[in-house]
Amino acid sequence: MGCCCTKERLDHEDPPFLASQTYFKVSDIEALHVLYKKLSSSMVDDGVISKEEFQLGVLGSSKKQSFFTDRLFQLFDSNKDGVIEFGEFIRGLSVFHPSAPQAQKADFAFRLYDICQRGFMERDEVREMVLALLNESDLVLSHDIIEVVIDKTFEEADSKGDGRIDPEEWQDFVGRKPILLRNMNIPYLKDLNRQFPCFKQTSGIEDYTSSSSPEKDNSSSLEGQSQQCQHQYYANKRDNL
Repeated sequence: MGCCCTKERLDHEDPPFLASQTYFKVSDIEALHVLYKKLSSSMVDDGVISKEEFQLGVLGSSKKQSFFTDRLFQLFDSNKDGVIEFGEFIRGLSVFHPSAPQAQKADFAFRLYDICQRGFMERDEVREMVLALLNESDLVLSHDIIEVVIDKTFEEADSKGDGRIDPEEWQDFVGRKPILLRNMNIPYLKDLNRQFPCFKQTSGIEDYTSSSSPEKDNSSSLEGQSQQCQHQYYANKRDNL
């Protein structure tokens, strides 16, 4: 007799079931399974994505450290068992689907930036987030400019004036500035097919850094999306100063 827990897990990772829970079609999920299999076997062929394999997919290196890659892994790993199963992978990516509502994207972004996981963001968390973004994008801003960015953010977002940004205030803030959620969209997820967009043999997933050139278009890989979104984030911050 098979284990009922295993059967339940398989049922919950069945493409039709996942399609009913996400913004993907069954054929999209089957295509994404090809990517999942490559990622989950890139270091150890055990059917799940480890943190190191996730880093390899996002950053092209299992040893390179990234604040936001760590945070993304934590959010994708919804059952907190230290690995990303197929269902978690699909549900995590679904938030980045162009058809996902803005409120859902905003909620995910809030949890991503809520470093201390207390249900609100304070100045120190926002500062840490900005410094991490700068570090990972090789951009340099003076301390004074960083403080101006933080001051402006709280001036516009902290409507209650309590020195915190809570989920309600965040939803209102991004509602007025939807460009802040631009990095929460991966356009090609809306039109997947069996021929999954090309990605490095040793890479494959996620969101932020530089725009593509005529010779090499990174926009069709999750790594390329990740690079572009970081670039856009800083451009938006500079425009708002």
